[in-house]
Amino acid sequence: MSTTSINLSLEIWRQKDSKAKGDFETYKLTNISTDMSFLEMLDVLNEQLTREGSDPVAFDHDCREGICGMCGAVINGIAHGPEPETTLCQLHMRHFNEGDTLVIEPFRSRAFPIHKDLVTDRSALDRIIQAGGYVSVNTGGTPDGNSTPIPSATAELSMDAASCIGCGACVASCPNGAAMLFTGAKISQLSLLPQGQPERKERAMAMVTAMDKEGFGNCTNERECEAVCPKGISIRNIARMNREFVKASFF
Repeated sequence: MSTTSINLSLEIWRQKDSKAKGDFETYKLTNISTDMSFLEMLDVLNEQLTREGSDPVAFDHDCREGICGMCGAVINGIAHGPEPETTLCQLHMRHFNEGDTLVIEPFRSRAFPIHKDLVTDRSALDRIIQAGGYVSVNTGGTPDGNSTPIPSATAELSMDAASCIGCGACVASCPNGAAMLFTGAKISQLSLLPQGQPERKERAMAMVTAMDKEGFGNCTNERECEAVCPKGISIRNIARMNREFVKASFF
């Protein structure tokens, strides 16, 4: 059984460092297997550039299994590319056609400075987590899984929110550069469970304050974040975050 291959034209953002002026450069790739992932295609490009004595394209990656949240780029204007609920590393070249031109650029946000090429500093999301996205109350030994009854629907909502991998696609796609889907998911996953109740108010206040401090924008219900989220996080988590913040502010 033969493998289909395609030829592509790539318009890739190249930027030496955070202070340099960047621009798009054009590259031609031939005989790219449609069985390849998008990152494997970039590997092939970098092998070609290295053989030519040119600087390879810098891009973030780690697990390449859609788990870690490291990979990310905007493909033809869409964060993580055209396939819904798919990370860049899970995107395969079979979703593109012979002769396509792919415009590849980094996640852009005031809070995500560019390090080099497609690599951005997304540590602002880590600092939001550090502000309170955890449970610090001493609960003793590990309790039995059935000792604290949790309604199935509530547990599912919490798990859905916890599936956020912090890739930053929501920020890159939002016209306001908001991180409210990310922050809402992280607040929701703990506020819904018994273990998260003791620090519920403090957590909401601290994480929203940290989010604002990082320079992210505000939500105006464009829903672009929800549309590109590789884990299908619902904007209902933004509404829950707003409720948690209001309650914490007045009570």
